[in-house]
This record gives sequence, C-alpha cells and structure tokens, in this order.
Amino acid sequence: MVGVGGASGALYARLLFERLAALEDQWEAVGVVMSRNARFNWEHETGAPFHADEWPFEFYAPDDFSAPFASGSARYDTMIVCPCSAGQLGRIASGTSSDLLTRAADVVLKERRRLILVFRETPLSLVHIRNMETVTLAGGIVCPAIPSYYSAPATPREVAATVVDRVLDLAGFRIDTYRWGD
Repeated sequence: MVGVGGASGALYARLLFERLAALEDQWEAVGVVMSRNARFNWEHETGAPFHADEWPFEFYAPDDFSAPFASGSARYDTMIVCPCSAGQLGRIASGTSSDLLTRAADVVLKERRRLILVFRETPLSLVHIRNMETVTLAGGIVCPAIPSYYSAPATPREVAATVVDRVLDLAGFRIDTYRWGD
C-alpha cells in the first residue's frame, strides 16, 4: 500500500506511481490513501490535476477506516509513505491513528510488516530525529528523500528517481536501476 503525505515532493509520489504501474506483474494489489494536502501539492508542484483513474490502484479516502489495510487481517505486507511529512512521522511514531494513512502505518508496525517512510523535511529538529528513532526501533525504515548522484542524473526526474528506485529496492521489488559497480 502507498500513503501519499502532504509534504512537498509530489514528484517522488508521481514517480513511485509510474514505477509501481510498470511493475504490475510484481504485486497483487496496491491500495493508496492520499492526505488532503497531498492532492493539493500534486497539482501545485506538477502543474497537472490529479486523476485517480489514470492509475491501476485502488484509492481510498483519508477517513475511510473500512479500507482493507486498516486491519492487520488484510495481510498487506508493505507500506510506503511517499512523501512523508514531519507531522505524519510524529503521528506514526506516537501510534496516533487519526486518519487512514496513520492507521495503516500503525497496523503495519504492529503486525511487524515493512513500513518505509520517505521523509521530506529539512532541516531536522531533535523531535524529528527522535521520531525517526522511535519508528526505526518499532521496525520501520526511514528513507529520507536524499538523492544519489553517482549515476550522473541529468534532470530533476532522474534525480528524484534515484530516491524512488532506492525505496522500491527496500520494498523488495525487482527493478532495473543503476547499481554501484555496474
């Protein structure tokens, strides 16, 4: 499942959607929940309206606690929150399930499944660092949206793709991407 948070970084979410759609043979279902600010940022930062019907995923409203991944019995094995704001990180770290995105993250952690948070805030406060520690100790992975440059990315999309490809690696997908030493 994918949670799209309200932090700046809609390009990361768009690229994640594109890559997941291209990897359709590697997943059974992708449920998506977008925060209210996520849709706004998508349209503001990409310059294009968001249309859920463009994607081969099932979309759920932020307040839809009847979504399958709101319960551990649904057996979703991985959740990626991309981008993840400091507020979402804090709510996830404290176990505050105030919406579907934070409830799903809480379920993934309590069921000892894979949670990957693509944190998109800077600079960091001690509160952020401690929340990252809490999520990490609970079994989550904090993967800040920090691109790599050893593949010599030439465009903003290629730079952002270095982050998205790393996230997909962490999630266990088989992807064709730049590998150190290739």
